[in-house]
Amino acid sequence: MPLAELQRIKQWHVSHRHHNPLEYHLWDAMLTLWVMGWVGWLPAYALHKVWAVPLCVLAIAAPGLYVAWRTRAHRARRLRCDWVR
Repeated sequence: MPLAELQRIKQWHVSHRHHNPLEYHLWDAMLTLWVMGWVGWLPAYALHKVWAVPLCVLAIAAPGLYVAWRTRAHRARRLRCDWVR
């Protein structure tokens, strides 16, 4: 997922945080996982903690997976998601 898309979604959440606080905090959690994944993969690899590398990869993919899940739910009309394009 490109940084511009992450920024666009983050700006939407910040501007609507009073109306959608849970969604705001969920997106912050996704961005936190994303940063943790990018910061953690190199030490995990360097310290031979092989079990941690897949977790880091999953954390790096977390925002994209979350957006894909929300987009599918929005298009299936199971969940309203105003920031989906």
